[in-house]
Amino acid sequence: MKKYNWQLLIGIILIMLSAVFYYIHYFVFHDLHHIFIYLIGDIAFVFIEVLLVTLVIHTLLAAREKRLRLKKLDMIIGAFFSEVGIDLIGMLSEFNPNTDGICEDLVVDDMWTDKRFAEAQKTIKVHKTRITCKISNLESLKTFLSEKKGFFLQLLQNPTLLEHEIFTDLLWGIFHIAEELNHRANIKILPEADYEHLAGDIERVYALLISEWLIYMKHLRDEYPYLFSLAIRTNPFRAHCEEDEA
Repeated sequence: MKKYNWQLLIGIILIMLSAVFYYIHYFVFHDLHHIFIYLIGDIAFVFIEVLLVTLVIHTLLAAREKRLRLKKLDMIIGAFFSEVGIDLIGMLSEFNPNTDGICEDLVVDDMWTDKRFAEAQKTIKVHKTRITCKISNLESLKTFLSEKKGFFLQLLQNPTLLEHEIFTDLLWGIFHIAEELNHRANIKILPEADYEHLAGDIERVYALLISEWLIYMKHLRDEYPYLFSLAIRTNPFRAHCEEDEA
């Protein structure tokens, strides 16, 4: 209430000062016609000024700010895949017996077009993932996620992630898997229901992770060709396909 009273007082003072100077102008020149010409002209320009400031300039500044936020978000996603994402894709692929069915469709190279990336996204959506926790080492996954827990927490605390709801869901999914594993003392001996629960958690994260990875690879192709070249060579699906051929 005090804030609004202060603003009201300032407004009244400014209006009174304006009236005083208009009176001085009339007292000196006795030209009421001149005063009204400029007064009405100034009032008319106020609407144009509002248009320029609120609609044009504000829109341009908002668009620039959004571009900067998205660029920062791209940097965060890049840090995630460099630090965790690529290794995690390789580890989770070991839980999927059907990885052979998609690895050839995910071997990205420098000839990939936007259409090819879109087709790869469709492949992931229709791919029937059959995660089973008994064919790979859950202990290794537990250790890996435990070591990266601090990194995940730092990412989740970043307000920039509010711009990317799907990536935030991915991080929460990974963090949930880490918590599930940490709450189980002996991962090698678990009830069947626990294995099925963990398989469901991994399956959800696996699909999101690959989808976000494809978006990240497309971003590198468009913005950072030199990093894209490195990402092609470190593609976890390329290594998996080469192992199958061997």
